[in-house]
Amino acid sequence: MSHNLLSVFLLIGSLAPAAAQQTAVKMGTLAPDGSPWYQVLQQMGERWRKISGGKVKLTIYPGGVLGDEPDLVNKMRIGQIQAVALSGAGMAEIEPGVSCLQIPMMFESYAELDYVRDRMAPRLEKMIETRGFLVLNWGDAGWVHFFTRSPVTHLDDMRQMKLFTWAGDNDTLELWKANRFRAVPLAATDILTGLQTGLIEAVPTTPLYALLNQSFGLARYMNDVKWAPLIGATLITRRTWDALPPNERAELFQAARESGEGLRGGIRKMSDDAVAAMQKRKLTVVHADASVIAQWRNEAEGVYPNLRGHTIPADLFDEVHRLRDEFRARGNGGAK
Repeated sequence: MSHNLLSVFLLIGSLAPAAAQQTAVKMGTLAPDGSPWYQVLQQMGERWRKISGGKVKLTIYPGGVLGDEPDLVNKMRIGQIQAVALSGAGMAEIEPGVSCLQIPMMFESYAELDYVRDRMAPRLEKMIETRGFLVLNWGDAGWVHFFTRSPVTHLDDMRQMKLFTWAGDNDTLELWKANRFRAVPLAATDILTGLQTGLIEAVPTTPLYALLNQSFGLARYMNDVKWAPLIGATLITRRTWDALPPNERAELFQAARESGEGLRGGIRKMSDDAVAAMQKRKLTVVHADASVIAQWRNEAEGVYPNLRGHTIPADLFDEVHRLRDEFRARGNGGAK
């Protein structure tokens, strides 16, 4: 072997360990490019790069360019991507128990949600870990309201409309139908097209998301009943996480947690501000008084027996209910 050829092999050999140490993490999300959710993921990726000395590279694919949330979960399972930032709907594809944090009309304030989630999170994270994924952080995207093409005060008004529901979530689809709603399963990426064509006329979503994806321009009425919080989380496959340098994992995990926590308050304020911004652009907020809210709650609670032990494991449902009542019994308040 010539001296030059030997040098080439030695050079390749010296580079191989460095290349092998670099971990590329591809992440998919529906969060629009430039949105607050996207920005916090970018921030997390930058902190990971610094902590790892450039050995961990996070690449984010925003705006549903890799598909709807069920598609993202499937891509993560087969290794095409290694991480996702999901809403509660997408998380339920991995672990249905997560739906216990999105029970309709269960919570009246963020304070209630935070109290319950903080106590449920360790248990839910263990359940998700058994599925092969690690929760990097929790978040939320505001309260789900119904955005509609014509005014809705009572749930009976909405029963006349074609209502968007997540494609692939057959349990929720059947639940809507059993309660006399005209549910239409669609990918979240098809909401705008569905509204444009009349395929759907009502969309349960958060104000901030309605503003960012411009769906309020077609569904110009928002009922101000807080139906449920839209929770979310950032997940990574356990296999990818375990491939990261062991001595850096604790710091990488802490950076991910801090990114999520730092976003929470900002998102909540932005969600409120989004309503005002949309009202300036012809959104009409349909106000529900106490008696109307009581009617909505009555209907929602009437469905609880169909959720408990079916869509949501009974023990998780009961624990969420107990924790919420515990919070209220302590006299804790918390607007919004």
